Amino acid sequence: MQLLKRFGYYLVGLSLGSLAVLFFWKQKEVRFDYGMDARTLKTIRIRKRIFSEQAKEALLVYKIDTAQISNLLLNGDVDFSKSKPRQKPCAEYLVTSDYMNLYVVRCDSTATIKTITVKPKTTD
Repeated sequence: MQLLKRFGYYLVGLSLGSLAVLFFWKQKEVRFDYGMDARTLKTIRIRKRIFSEQAKEALLVYKIDTAQISNLLLNGDVDFSKSKPRQKPCAEYLVTSDYMNLYVVRCDSTATIKTITVKPKTTD
């Protein structure tokens, strides 16, 4: 009986502590970028963003807003098979989503979006 009582106290304390930590993390908007995609996208997002002439033209032609680019860099996937992450001096990445692809060259202080490719809409 004593063991069950201790286990109950442990579970109550653990759940209250978990709720407190969850509350504080939501207030701070903490993100855990541990995966390869998440780390790569974060390093692209935090650098100064530069658009090539081809990318600027695609923004105008397809009426793409920079908010869509930011959203893609937040929720997109990095295709490492078509990227060159170890290339010196600047790594190159293909960031994909359902509607658009970005080819990004990431250097020490800048991330240059070289090309923007919009995928055609498919009707199912």
